[in-house]
Amino acid sequence: MEKVIMGTRLPAKLWLDEVEDSCMSQIMDLTSLPFAFKHIAIMPDAHAGKGMPIGGVLATNGVIVPNAVGVDIGCGMCAIKTNLKAEDFSYTDLTSIMSKIRAVVPLGFDHQNKKQDQELLPQGFDFEEMPVLKNQYEACLKQIGTLGGGNHFIEIQKDTATSDVWVMIHSGSRNIGLKVANHYNKIAQYWNEKWYSKMVSGLAYLPMETQMAKDYFREMNYCVAFAFANRQLMMTRICEAIQAVKPETDFDPMINIAHNYAAWENHFDQDVIVHRKGATRAYEGEIGIIPGSMGTKSYIVEGLGNPESFKSCSHGAGRLMGRKDACRRLSLDEEKERMDQQGIIHGLRSQNELDEAPGAYKDIAQVIANERDLVKPLVELAPMAVIKG
Repeated sequence: MEKVIMGTRLPAKLWLDEVEDSCMSQIMDLTSLPFAFKHIAIMPDAHAGKGMPIGGVLATNGVIVPNAVGVDIGCGMCAIKTNLKAEDFSYTDLTSIMSKIRAVVPLGFDHQNKKQDQELLPQGFDFEEMPVLKNQYEACLKQIGTLGGGNHFIEIQKDTATSDVWVMIHSGSRNIGLKVANHYNKIAQYWNEKWYSKMVSGLAYLPMETQMAKDYFREMNYCVAFAFANRQLMMTRICEAIQAVKPETDFDPMINIAHNYAAWENHFDQDVIVHRKGATRAYEGEIGIIPGSMGTKSYIVEGLGNPESFKSCSHGAGRLMGRKDACRRLSLDEEKERMDQQGIIHGLRSQNELDEAPGAYKDIAQVIANERDLVKPLVELAPMAVIKG
């Protein structure tokens, strides 16, 4: 259940007990925004981000805030259930599948060697109407179907109750989302200064009636669609890799959700722009995905449509430590042993990879417990094999 604290102008509703000082400072900044609507909602995986906490939900009247969406526009999750059980996969099967996946899905900063079919890109958009992306068409054709780095991952998982095998991907809009985010945030900063607008650091905004805001909204929506298409192509090639080893594998329809975007929605009988930055939509009956770290469980959930969170929930476990802090403080041997004891096939090999180790993240079980009024867990998934970006 939420905890309510009074901010500068509006209250903030928090679905977590402990908040780091830097995150609380950003929450207070959000409550002071003159265009913020009703209250600020902070999910149980929240931690400090750029301008706004990751794990935050901001509803606004008539303005859009690029940094309240973030730089990886459209980043999200997809998952597919297979017809096979965990016991159908030997260690050799899994390592062979992971090797095949690495051969067909570029990781980290890598892009495709060849341009992909243009039909794989989102349809219904005119690149000439998009000031940033009209110069990125060729880049899109080489970035689609690639994982990216940071906390992005590909996992083969098993249902802890039924042993059903699932495939899960976490990825976003790659470099095009970053370009769009940075371009419009700079424009917002420039015009806020020109308008002598009182601007909270990192939260420059654009009024929706301006052409600048309309351009951002259009390009942001393309990035959301591109991120979905990106996950679709990766999932297609991952499924082909699995079938190359286990030809008898069939796959259910894919579940897909985004957790970095803004959208017009109606809440408390008013049309507002809801910014979700590291937060997942959780309308009543809506199926979502809340992942853990590479050594912990993930969840398929059903939204409860709680109005107090603007019908949202967490997007994952949330960071417990900053990247540099994790590399400095965590033990490589302990983090590897933690996963080895669970039989997880992973690629954690060096100290500088500890930024994505399980110990760098919050307890996913506690995160889920803190949002039982936001979502109902349907499936609990444990990792079997993990590829990190």
